[in-house]
Amino acid sequence: VGAVTKQTLFPPLMPAGRPFRVSNASRSSRKGIVASSLQELISKTLDAFLISAGIVTLVLEEDGTVVDTEEFFKSLDDNTHFMVLEEGQKWTPTRNGVATVRKKKKMGVANITFDLYKLNPKDFIGCLNIKATFYEIYSVSYDIKCMGAKSVLRKLLQLISHAAQITGQLLLYTGTYMLQLM
Repeated sequence: VGAVTKQTLFPPLMPAGRPFRVSNASRSSRKGIVASSLQELISKTLDAFLISAGIVTLVLEEDGTVVDTEEFFKSLDDNTHFMVLEEGQKWTPTRNGVATVRKKKKMGVANITFDLYKLNPKDFIGCLNIKATFYEIYSVSYDIKCMGAKSVLRKLLQLISHAAQITGQLLLYTGTYMLQLM
């Protein structure tokens, strides 16, 4: 008579999740989902696309092959593209291998935005950020930072002081020239 005691030190590891891409039937929305089994992929797809009806079919997006067995699912590569079809929906092929997605119409040539903000609540004049976007491709921005009231007044007084010095020098040279002429 013998007794066997078995103790597992490490519980069996869950298989690592694999990344997949899933789109809806109209191909207007795509989601990236990581799952380790077919059932997990289906449940995460239902959550991701907010589908309440429990009857869905998972097909390969490229050719519409139905994926319904775990063995076939395990044989697929990572980043495989799937399509989730609700009851009554059918897989449709893409034209020339490209999904038909409508692009929004471009309304104009340029878009200009002005943003006013203050770096410090004591600032006399706020700052201005000007951003221009052309054809939704090229973008140019310029940031004008203004100073506080004391700094603005100091700069204004410096400008007046320099103007007074220049005016004084001009009057002095003009007077000296006129004296020499007389």
